[in-house]
Amino acid sequence: MGGPRKLHKKFEKPRHPWDSANLERESAIRKKYGLKTKREIWRSETVLRRFRRQARSLQPLKGPAAEKQKAELIRRLMSLNLVKEGASLDDVLSVTLDDVLNRRLDAIVYTKGLASTPKQARQFIKHGHIVIKNKAVTVPSYMVLAEEEGFIGHRKGSTVHEIVVARAPEAAGAPAAKEG
Repeated sequence: MGGPRKLHKKFEKPRHPWDSANLERESAIRKKYGLKTKREIWRSETVLRRFRRQARSLQPLKGPAAEKQKAELIRRLMSLNLVKEGASLDDVLSVTLDDVLNRRLDAIVYTKGLASTPKQARQFIKHGHIVIKNKAVTVPSYMVLAEEEGFIGHRKGSTVHEIVVARAPEAAGAPAAKEG
């Protein structure tokens, strides 16, 4: 028997999940980023909400302890490449959901051209074809740190690199050459 533990949700559901405007917005986001479920959107919104909540609670505070907490929050967001160096709490409050979703591994794999579509990027990650610093990462929602971004690539010996290179002109909108 394993030890009992409390499992906590890592996201908060929307108050009105069946609101038509919200459904359309979430559907567009799912399509744009190739997400599997709306739960992934809610998880990213929760991450963003926590950053903003922490920034709002730190704004009125003064003193060395508050300055240290502000610096830690900004350093954390800088490591995720969500804000630039020398950012203030106002910059933290201006971070959007798109900024957070663009830091996910599947979005970075797609934007770097390692996959033809966002869904294909997700598939390559789940199947172990993508590595960071020569270590396979199989979690598409992994938040890539700024220092790791240059080390993302295909796994050595993986055949997907040839597939992506062969399909690259088709994905860019160029007509495919017909044989025969």
